[in-house]
Amino acid sequence: MKLYRRLAAALLSAALLVSLAGCAAGGSSPAPGSSSAAPVSEPASQSAPASEAGAFPVTLTDAAGRTVTLETQPATLVSGYYITTSMCIALGCEDRLVGIEAKADTRPIYALAAPELLELPSVGTAKEFDLEGCAALDPDLVILPLKLKDTADALDQLGIPALVVNPESLPELEQTLTLLGQATGCTDRAAELVAYNQQTEYFLTQTLAGADKPVVYLAGNSSYLSTAGPAMYQDTLIQLGGGVNAAAEITDTYWADISYEQLLAWDPDVIVIVPGADYTKEDLLADPQLADLTAVQEGKVFAMPSAFESWDSPVPSAMIGSLWMANVLHPDLYDFDVLAVDAFDFYEKFYGVEIDISLLAA
Repeated sequence: MKLYRRLAAALLSAALLVSLAGCAAGGSSPAPGSSSAAPVSEPASQSAPASEAGAFPVTLTDAAGRTVTLETQPATLVSGYYITTSMCIALGCEDRLVGIEAKADTRPIYALAAPELLELPSVGTAKEFDLEGCAALDPDLVILPLKLKDTADALDQLGIPALVVNPESLPELEQTLTLLGQATGCTDRAAELVAYNQQTEYFLTQTLAGADKPVVYLAGNSSYLSTAGPAMYQDTLIQLGGGVNAAAEITDTYWADISYEQLLAWDPDVIVIVPGADYTKEDLLADPQLADLTAVQEGKVFAMPSAFESWDSPVPSAMIGSLWMANVLHPDLYDFDVLAVDAFDFYEKFYGVEIDISLLAA
């Protein structure tokens, strides 16, 4: 049943209007947790002022320090990274995409918010990017992850502007949203998303201040003996949700494989399985080598919802992942009913879809 939007206890800065065709309509952003007793107040936004929306030509500096000049607003885009494809949807410029990354059918948000993307040509993956196929699409702008910097340079040599991004922390996520907003002419919409992130971060910090912080083990999608250290965005997810990363000592910059002995030594209070894992919660609980873990014995093993997006990644809805984590770790401070309304409002506002809130349950 459709939830009716509540009045926000605290508003974001005045509603921003999107001035360029292809950018989603503006309006006030949903305030996280505004039906709870916690005070909510918006910190100052670091995004570009609305008066700069749609200014072309524009010269941008990407995550690799490369300088890219766009003479006019790009009419066609290629995204070689699921995170930036999701950002294009949230920015309201998904109709300009002419090619996207491989395995689009594994991203539920595409089918929910922009099913037409599933019919677009694939440009491959970060490991096997199709440079020739991408060039054949003749895009005005290509957006790639940092690991494809060399590919971006090759595209530049072909006369195709390319930006690389690396949103592996909350500030870098916000910088990426701002960068793509400037590159696509959707700066106002990007500013709304950044403002939502900043307000949600503030809300979580205030709401969870003084709360005990349980040790959380984040089990990766390929194996529950794979996890993320502090160099990855997943660490931010845990911290904002009011926990401590069990893998804080890991120095790997990508998913790290660990041993049973290491996991038993950490003995986390809570285990969270990321969306889209190749195994189930039941598989983990049935492993006799994990039976002595505190989280297993106390029934504190949770699977993140997989019906929307990979909330453990720096996608536009990553803050909903942190809100979900806060509900799992601190239900007394942020209950499920508030989470349901906050998540519903976010997806309705930024993706134009009404989600099934029953799918939020851990």
